[in-house]
Amino acid sequence: MRQLIVFILGLLILACTKDDRSTDGKIVLQADPTNDYYGEPYQGLSQDVNDWLIYEVNLRAFSKDGDLAGVETGLDSIKALGVNVLWLMPIHPVGQLKGINSPYCIQDYRSIGSEYGNLEDLRSLVDAAHQRGLAVIMDFVANHTAWDHAWINAHPDWYTQDVNVNIVHPPGTNWLDVADLNFDLVAMQDAQIQNMKYWLKAANIDGYRCDYANGVPFEFWQRAIDTLEKVHRSNLLMLAEGDRFNHLVAGFDLRFSWAGFGKMKQVFTGAADASEMVQQHLGEYNVITANQGVLRFTTNHDESAWDQTPVQMFGSQDQALAAFVATSFLGGIPLIYSSQEVGRDRQLPFFSNDPIDWNAHPEVRSAYKQLMRIYNQEPSARLQSLQDYSNKDILAFSKGGGLDELLMIINTRPQAKVYPIPIDLQGGNYLNLLSGDSINLGTDLNLGPSDYIILKKL
Repeated sequence: MRQLIVFILGLLILACTKDDRSTDGKIVLQADPTNDYYGEPYQGLSQDVNDWLIYEVNLRAFSKDGDLAGVETGLDSIKALGVNVLWLMPIHPVGQLKGINSPYCIQDYRSIGSEYGNLEDLRSLVDAAHQRGLAVIMDFVANHTAWDHAWINAHPDWYTQDVNVNIVHPPGTNWLDVADLNFDLVAMQDAQIQNMKYWLKAANIDGYRCDYANGVPFEFWQRAIDTLEKVHRSNLLMLAEGDRFNHLVAGFDLRFSWAGFGKMKQVFTGAADASEMVQQHLGEYNVITANQGVLRFTTNHDESAWDQTPVQMFGSQDQALAAFVATSFLGGIPLIYSSQEVGRDRQLPFFSNDPIDWNAHPEVRSAYKQLMRIYNQEPSARLQSLQDYSNKDILAFSKGGGLDELLMIINTRPQAKVYPIPIDLQGGNYLNLLSGDSINLGTDLNLGPSDYIILKKL
């Protein structure tokens, strides 16, 4: 009997060594969550998507070591911003064959790259986030894999192939480091859905931000979300990095608003009238009737890495803050990308490690904290309907009614402007939520460069 037990234990050790070893040779702790869930279901995420406020973490830049433990150490500073959802960029092993060190080049969906830590580190982070009232979503890359992913050899038919039966990179892109998956095959779809189920059970995460959702068929997303809803034990959060309306039909809670981002850039660089931002917002929300929405942002990992940070884009810290106020309070679900709260004024890569200076521009962090405190405290700030009072240069709108009414007035220009107060607002008594002062609106309001005010009806 003793020999039999030793033999069985030996087999188990060999199995764990084979299954839990990442491609770089480091043991990555994993559990088999087929029948068991890790941790208790998180019940702190609001059922109303309009209450969500998302923070995106670039792990390689967030701390000196660029790992999960570094994010956990910074949770209190993240929570102090008033956010309630933590979005982790990909934490999986990165492909080496044809690789350029992109975290979106996934070598193994069910492992954690050794640069980030291991499963216990992820569990610890998720537990600590939940304790602070933060839901956690992971990035999921469904459309493609690394060229050294195991499927390349085991299931070459799971990939898109050319006429010469060669696997190709995603058509219409220059992403040569990844191989395009073939969603015509149900077996491949099933395998991806199993990969998504894995982390819900193994680490108790609360959902996914789905990369390049436009490149993946509607039918897959619908199947995947239906399945995950049945498996998840609390409020599942699904965010599509895409702008197809049918992402919401497929079951996503949120989709990206690239059009809203584009319009915001035009307005704050002087290429469009401020009033056009309102029309853009209302046009998107006029067709949303369920408990769903669009993500609003002034930057994210792609924009800050390949284009410009908000400070670079708009020319100053003040103009970048004004753009954030306009984008967040106009409507939609706000996103803060790690580094913008300290006014990062140079590009922030995510293919390499470039730690953020968290001591930079403390006045900018203070402004973000104050703005998000108001956003969370005032229910009208999170409404999607509004009354427009904008003109060419000034974005102005009211939300809510009675003593909950808010009036936002934002100078979208880096020059001082005079805002003619609309007749139906003249004589109104308001509390300036930023300064604490009372104000009676006359016929004109003088606004300095990039000035913004948030008023509450008295």
